Amino acid sequence: MSFLLRNIARYAAQKLASNPQVREAAAKAARVVVDEAEQIARREDKALNAGRAVRRFMNKLQGRST
Repeated sequence: MSFLLRNIARYAAQKLASNPQVREAAAKAARVVVDEAEQIARREDKALNAGRAVRRFMNKLQGRST
């Protein structure tokens, strides 16, 4: 199973790397994830903040404004 997931991830990474527009969007998304992770790491209650980050992400996916 791990082998299959690794191949899927490699294929997706190759496709991302071949398209400049998609590559830029992926880099921007990665920066947002890193910023969110840094915020969670700074706080005392990491589980609470991780849950809030997931809720913000879910709301954004569903098109809800917070």
